[in-house]
Amino acid sequence: MSINRRSLIRYASLAAGGHLAGLRPFGVLNAFAQAAPTQNYKALVCIFLFGGNDANNTLVPFDSVGYGNYASLRGPLALPQNQLLQLASLPGYGLHPNLPEVQQLIDSGAGALVANVGTLIQPTTRATVAAQMNLPANLFSHSDQQLQWQNAAQSAVTSTGWAGRMSDLLGSSFNSSASIPMITTVDGDTLFCDGQSTTPMAVSPGSLAGVSCGEGTAECAARQSIAQSFLGFESGLSLVQAANNTAQNAYQYANVLTQALSGVAPLATVFPSQNPFAAQLQQIAQLMQVRNSFGVNRQIFFAGVGNFDTHANQFGQQSLLLSQFSSAISAFYQATRELGIASQVTSFTMSDFSRALQPNSNSGSDHGWGSHHLVVGGAVKGAKLYGTFPTLALGGPDDSGLNGRWIPSTGSVQYAATLASWFGVSAAQLSTIFPNLGGFSSANLGFV
Repeated sequence: MSINRRSLIRYASLAAGGHLAGLRPFGVLNAFAQAAPTQNYKALVCIFLFGGNDANNTLVPFDSVGYGNYASLRGPLALPQNQLLQLASLPGYGLHPNLPEVQQLIDSGAGALVANVGTLIQPTTRATVAAQMNLPANLFSHSDQQLQWQNAAQSAVTSTGWAGRMSDLLGSSFNSSASIPMITTVDGDTLFCDGQSTTPMAVSPGSLAGVSCGEGTAECAARQSIAQSFLGFESGLSLVQAANNTAQNAYQYANVLTQALSGVAPLATVFPSQNPFAAQLQQIAQLMQVRNSFGVNRQIFFAGVGNFDTHANQFGQQSLLLSQFSSAISAFYQATRELGIASQVTSFTMSDFSRALQPNSNSGSDHGWGSHHLVVGGAVKGAKLYGTFPTLALGGPDDSGLNGRWIPSTGSVQYAATLASWFGVSAAQLSTIFPNLGGFSSANLGFV
């Protein structure tokens, strides 16, 4: 039987009886380094809306002409105008009725919207789409478009994510004395977090100690002890030994996190209960609370919510997910204010794609392309809509076909580069992280 390195890591974790915090090494950083006080702290929080959130029902034209056009084309999927949440800062637009907290964030200036963003190799028009000229690979494919958003490349085969490449480039300068990796994921292993020389730490929300077990305390302790004894063996095989070292790091990270949080007063901010996405953001806020213990000046977090693949029952499914998202992102922003770091933390959404404007026959919508995204934080130049809202016309100038799959007017790489620049990537370094950025006239959209 062929066993690869990731499988060996997985077997080590199973031997321990459950999930470990961080089953991966993080390159040149030292897990036992003495933590140094943080200075000029900044953090990015990526929130991935898995499945392809329908942006057409997230941000809706509110003026009479614009709404009338939207309603006639959207048909049974059109949201009633009297249910939309009109934005005081953007009077021509309304939000989905289940986004009241997002409405408040935008109108208060803590949030901004970026219109019609999607994967692009270069600026693209309806004519270039028809000619199949320089288009991203496998448009409308969930897996491919998720990976292309995460790696900021023209295809899914690039093996590093843009956050991982930032960690490779900036880790030694910003986090030279850190006791944990620059990147933490609270939603499993994702390409976004993977670098060439650095890798993330994975944390299960609510389980920082790292090991979960359904048996009694004694049985769990015995199982973990056996697993740790296995890790002490000198196998002589480089692949096995690498896996041993990785799993040892997992225990070490778990100890670092547990010790840092022991005795710390809980945050006063109340996060919504029975909301799995809120649990992810609460865990991130708790880690930020003890950031000085880790000696990190820069952190990147990955969280995810889904499933937004609303081919059917879109009203019910999207409404529930947007409600969870709205209340969770609001609580998280309030937590950053409580911690005094609201201007140092920028949260942003990504998603596979949007949905087609034209409804299908199952009370849902099919895969689209360009989508609207939300950016939240004290440094955000909020209460604005950045980019260009598409012309809502089936077969119109912004339609890639005939169903309302909008050709992005802004490339996801431009969106990512704007966030990277705020994070500390210099103009000269941008091309190292985003090789395709040179095909666009602007590398900074100005929203942060």
